[in-house]
Amino acid sequence: MSVAPIVELIRADIVAGRDPGPDFTRRFDEHFPRLAEEFLTVYGDRPDSLLQLRALAEDLATCWAERPQALKELDSQREAQPDWFLSHDMVGAMAYVDRWAGDLQGVREQIGYLKDLGITYLHLMPLFAVPEPENDGGYAISSYRDVRPDLGTTDDLTALAADLREAGISLCLDLVFNHTANNHPWAQQAVRGISPYDQYYWIFPDRTMPDAYEATVREIFPDNHPGAFVPLKDASGEPDGRWIWATFHDYQWDLRYENPEVFRAMAREMLAIAAMGVEVMRMDAVAFIWKQLGTPCESLPQVHRLLRAFNAICRIAAPAVVFKSEAIVHPDEVVSYISPEECQLGYNPLQMALTWEGLATTRPTLLAQALERRHALPAGTNWVDYVRSHDDIGWTFADEDAAELGINGYDHRRFLNRWYTGRHEGSWARGVPFQENPRTGDCRISGTTASLLGLEQGDEHALARIRLAYGIAMLTGGIPLVYLGDEVGQLNDPSDPAVAHDTRWVHRPRRPADRYLEAGYPTSEAGQVFQAITSLIDLRHEHAELGGNELGTFDAHNDHVLGFTRGPLLVLANFAPRAQHIASDVFSARAATETDLLTGREVEVGEGLWLNPYDLLVLNG
Repeated sequence: MSVAPIVELIRADIVAGRDPGPDFTRRFDEHFPRLAEEFLTVYGDRPDSLLQLRALAEDLATCWAERPQALKELDSQREAQPDWFLSHDMVGAMAYVDRWAGDLQGVREQIGYLKDLGITYLHLMPLFAVPEPENDGGYAISSYRDVRPDLGTTDDLTALAADLREAGISLCLDLVFNHTANNHPWAQQAVRGISPYDQYYWIFPDRTMPDAYEATVREIFPDNHPGAFVPLKDASGEPDGRWIWATFHDYQWDLRYENPEVFRAMAREMLAIAAMGVEVMRMDAVAFIWKQLGTPCESLPQVHRLLRAFNAICRIAAPAVVFKSEAIVHPDEVVSYISPEECQLGYNPLQMALTWEGLATTRPTLLAQALERRHALPAGTNWVDYVRSHDDIGWTFADEDAAELGINGYDHRRFLNRWYTGRHEGSWARGVPFQENPRTGDCRISGTTASLLGLEQGDEHALARIRLAYGIAMLTGGIPLVYLGDEVGQLNDPSDPAVAHDTRWVHRPRRPADRYLEAGYPTSEAGQVFQAITSLIDLRHEHAELGGNELGTFDAHNDHVLGFTRGPLLVLANFAPRAQHIASDVFSARAATETDLLTGREVEVGEGLWLNPYDLLVLNG
């Protein structure tokens, strides 16, 4: 079916009939045909598909009319410089508002600090209304438009976004669009059978269909509930016989995207968040949004079509906004979400996991393999590189990649879990297991960077490891992320009994005020960590070669040393606790004397080079 006649009919009604202005009209003409094609490919067999598409176009015109003028000006700036997020000036930070700054006003008071640190991108963890006490760290959303009362108001958020924008810092928030909390108004009306919300979720009268779906889907949080469905309960708290889809926790109910009204509703919520001044949206749990019987219900083709449709919506009604994919899937699938038409940015979970793997094994061979094979991205896109996030560390490498290097993936993951929980002889790590399964030995790892890399234990090489780990994130390309607190060596904090059942909270501690004070003293522990990380940020800002994503491989002919190039710059990283030598012939194509940009010292490579334990060099000939 050709969409051109449909587009023309809708255009005549929405554009010509409303006269929304030249900017909207131009963007509508450019991007609505793509939106219509994706929408009708997914929903075209429904009798209401054309009515829904027309209603969606009307939603876009309404949201554009309500978009603040300051953001319309930003839209024009971003269109004039669409690759703004590829700049070497892009350095990110992330934090929970309450834990790092108390509330939104507290974040506003820290803008000067963030600017001095060199931050140009700030990801604030979910800050909208949630149920209490259980809300998956903010990812069970009760409202997409109301800020948590203890953090402030929507006006406070809008003011913060404006202040950040004035300081040259782009605000990133999550779009939790796979599910809502069970107390979201949509969910509450759905369980009472009120139309249209009774079709917003996957509700079944008995176990027949849940059993059929669960035959091919995996359990995500088996400690919370087995399978993918949970029983609905009546007013007395007893199961009423019905079952609802809840991929993650029993209080997070999956939205039914096979209903185009759900897509339209989430599009409106997305544009409302964009109107608050958000420039980057983290597309949470993106792989799970489409369900189909007999499949794993992850990364299905409809997921990508709906992402492209959401993207086209922003290109029309909020073009300053870009998407960041959160797709913790097989490495072959991660890159499939990253393109100018889907998510312009994407987390790099493989590089994150393999940085930790290389530090545990002292051999970054898997990381080198990943940089060679899986680092390239489509033009106009960028990685978001991180040492750690708010979540656990899982070992996402592909078993087939490991097998090529003689590594058994199953056994290796068990080793890494033992190492980072401090259970392996010689480990300097002080991590905590998350979702541990004693029967299989499987688990993921919680912990701050400092605690996982030996600072908590007082290991002599801890500082060098922290510098190396953040150096990989800062120097390989993409937008590097600093988890705020890491820059002063924040340690695990298991002291909060309210969240003791979820070990991820040990690495989400409250702001370490004493360490931030000590950071001003270069000889203090916090000061040394601060200097190590800020020197990397400064280096990135000073060298345009470190922007973008292009990276060249460099074989140091030493299994303990990772090498790669960024334009004329050569990065060398020793992952071993012992000094490592690189033979002179490795440098035959480079100058005999180079400058280490991190220290400013001259380095003679013509006679070969020794790297100190966990050394990190950025050489410029």
